[in-house]
Amino acid sequence: MKGLVLAGGKGTRLYPLTNVVSKQLLPIYDKPMIYYSLSVLMLAGIKDILIISTPRDLPQYETLLQDGSKWGISISFAEQCEPGGLAQAFTIGAEFIGTEQVCLILGDNIFYGQSLKTSLRAAAKNPGGATIFGYRVKNPERYGIVKFDQNGAPEKILEKPDTAPSNVAVTGLYFYDNDVVEIARTIQPSARGELEITSVNNAYLERGDLRVEMMMRGSAWLDTGTHASLLQASLFVQIIEERQGIKVACPEEIAWQMGYISIEKLHALGADLMDSEYGAYLMALQAD
Repeated sequence: MKGLVLAGGKGTRLYPLTNVVSKQLLPIYDKPMIYYSLSVLMLAGIKDILIISTPRDLPQYETLLQDGSKWGISISFAEQCEPGGLAQAFTIGAEFIGTEQVCLILGDNIFYGQSLKTSLRAAAKNPGGATIFGYRVKNPERYGIVKFDQNGAPEKILEKPDTAPSNVAVTGLYFYDNDVVEIARTIQPSARGELEITSVNNAYLERGDLRVEMMMRGSAWLDTGTHASLLQASLFVQIIEERQGIKVACPEEIAWQMGYISIEKLHALGADLMDSEYGAYLMALQAD
């Protein structure tokens, strides 16, 4: 399975912070925002990842992430010259995806929870169709919302409805079979001229091939699109890390835990950052 991280857009809601830097490079407490989405893909067992961003911002991602080999994965890069909707990621990444299944994650979404890894691996192993992740929210009119039938099966995805049929929002994490590339090529742009991910999900729904995986109580899904939510996400991560003494979404640690790199390589990565608390954390990790 291939992984796509969509890290484009102008981040206008975060101006002036994003006047000169990509939103997904902003810090969420102690690490760049994009580390959180990359960590989700790594936990799902995905090692071949494409970062999609603007021509202005891609060089910064290349400097930060390089080719991914330091974490035992492969990272490539592709340009999204103009925002054309989330589903455009599949047309931009069509050659990269090839004949494989694919997972798309939005670079400004943060996921956390004890059962997250299990849910991710299960979604990655589904042989066909699509799996999206649902999360109960207080203000459903702000999100894409799942409408369920009387048997509890997904019936339709509605984008920011005035009257929401449920409080289950669609998060920025999507698993698809290879048909998604052709579906993305054939859907029509919305009224705002973009290829909407909701159209892709409804295409799978219409053929009875869409699963909604609910994120359970105790899990967290955070969107970092505003100044307030950016701060809240940082505080959330800070509280967990300081209370538990662990790192949230630490790619180096995940790479070691997943068997992508050795303990010696992990400590070498920590030594490169030895003047920081982050580097000291990596160097203190020990094999059981």
